[in-house]
Amino acid sequence: MKTVVVRNIKRADAALVKRLGVLGTATVHEAYGRFGLMKPYLRPIWAGGEAAGPAVTVLAQPGDNWMIHVAVEQCKPGYMLVVGCTADNTDGMFGELLATSLKARGVVGLIIDAGCRDIKPLHEMRFPVWSKAVSAKGTVKATLGAVNVPVVCAGINVTPGDVVVADDDGVVVIPAKDAADVAAKAEKRFADEDGKRKKLAEGALGLDMYNMREPLAKAGLVYVDNPEDV
Repeated sequence: MKTVVVRNIKRADAALVKRLGVLGTATVHEAYGRFGLMKPYLRPIWAGGEAAGPAVTVLAQPGDNWMIHVAVEQCKPGYMLVVGCTADNTDGMFGELLATSLKARGVVGLIIDAGCRDIKPLHEMRFPVWSKAVSAKGTVKATLGAVNVPVVCAGINVTPGDVVVADDDGVVVIPAKDAADVAAKAEKRFADEDGKRKKLAEGALGLDMYNMREPLAKAGLVYVDNPEDV
């Protein structure tokens, strides 16, 4: 591993990031062919947080948040910080002070494949974090890693500048080169679902709306009127 900080990255277009962000992780994930979703152990530390932004990436050593401090300098307004670790770790590598620094630079949120602490103040300051664990265990600043290199975070490869969309449903990553295509597909999917939502609210059944009855019968599903007939 090269211990390096890459200062200039190619980021996805800000307008595309905004379009993807308003659609949410579930719709974006489906529109991307059900790819890009980080492992479900990565959870928001407080409910209701949502964020989307191009990734600034960190490769950190377990139990060592030195490179997160280094990465703060490379963050710009609207960016999302994504931290992967070289080995499995749940230590509280991020907390209120680092969040204060990131928020001052306009960072919209943090994704970290490790632990987080100071949950109450982070909630109060409305800084969203998606982490592997919540842990009061502190960390050291002793070993170098890297900033703005490709990393693996919660099972997904993240390249600096990729679009990261996060909410209560999880975290999805869209490569910058695919952002325009996925945004268009996600918007179409959202519009289609809006029409279906209205029909369901009026009392329509998914069985009929999705034409399920015939394939269910072919699969062998049988309806009976009396328990004695089972």
